[in-house]
Amino acid sequence: MKKFERREFLKSASVAAAALAAGGVLASCGSEDKKGAPAVISGKKYEWKMVTTWPPHFPLLGTYADKMAEWIEKMSDGRMKIHVYGGGELVPALETFDAVSSGVAEMGHGAAYYWAGKAAAVQFFSSVPFGMNTQQFNAWIYEGGGLELYEKVYAPFNLIPIPAGNTGAQMGGWFNKKINSVADMKGLKMRMAGLGGKVLKQIGATSILAPAGELYTDLDRGVIDALEWVGPYHDYLLGFHKIAKYYYSPGWQEPTAGIELTVNKDEFEKLPGDLQRIIRTAATAASIEMLSDFEAKNAEYYIKLKNENINFQTFPDSVLNALREATKEVIANITSSDKMSNTVYDSYSKFQKSITQWNSLVERNYGV
Repeated sequence: MKKFERREFLKSASVAAAALAAGGVLASCGSEDKKGAPAVISGKKYEWKMVTTWPPHFPLLGTYADKMAEWIEKMSDGRMKIHVYGGGELVPALETFDAVSSGVAEMGHGAAYYWAGKAAAVQFFSSVPFGMNTQQFNAWIYEGGGLELYEKVYAPFNLIPIPAGNTGAQMGGWFNKKINSVADMKGLKMRMAGLGGKVLKQIGATSILAPAGELYTDLDRGVIDALEWVGPYHDYLLGFHKIAKYYYSPGWQEPTAGIELTVNKDEFEKLPGDLQRIIRTAATAASIEMLSDFEAKNAEYYIKLKNENINFQTFPDSVLNALREATKEVIANITSSDKMSNTVYDSYSKFQKSITQWNSLVERNYGV
């Protein structure tokens, strides 16, 4: 998507969001064809499937998959209905990418770093350890060239990626022993996805990828020694505080965590232009609302965990420094062996250097 087109889309998204909030129906408005001439909205109806990497109706992550389906149906005046399937209901959670790519389902909802085995570059569109925060990441995606690269990486798989949420900054995870030095992490079996998992391997730990529905049992039975998921809200609901002793911060591995809507490219391009815009609008709304929801609930449940005397710990500087150096090594290995990863990370890192200068000037003026 070119920058001019993206700006036009965001402008139309604002209009559509206002219409939705007022109970209006976008389908009642006129649309334009590719040549800019007014087009008649077809009465044809579409029924699509969305598969997700989350358990059915999973709080917030699954919630916003459900909400997007609801919004799309309302904005289209019932012309488009999305059936949402949680992980395992139609396909296994971690087969979402393949299901949408092949057309088993028209849409998927998950996180890009789950698909690192498909293309190494996808990992940079979820989170980079010690990287940009959510505000900075979104600026890169929407205004710094990130979205164009995102689409380019997914194009060979017949997929269109659309940002559709974010968890915000995460916690560092649950452990049953104190981490006093990097040596305490060697040999540790820990659930961690994305680039953070590769960093763990770099320092001698073992990274295990498992979906949310398996984490409590895996930790309780000793399949894993430690885990990270998101933050206080989910972690409390999943009961990790009942089976782990220490809750660590900061979440060095995920200073942000982008969530995506993937759409089968062939099917998307068959849709009328107004329905394409409705899908993008719903995803943009989900990005804003999901992040706000996570921030509010994590703040609430952080206090709740503190009041229950959970043992919060902070990673020592020596551990964070070792993880930071390992992150540099991991990224260097990936970018030196994969041309697209090098292109994506070059864009990411240049934008990070630029925006960090600005943020360090203005964002640090405020504190508690």
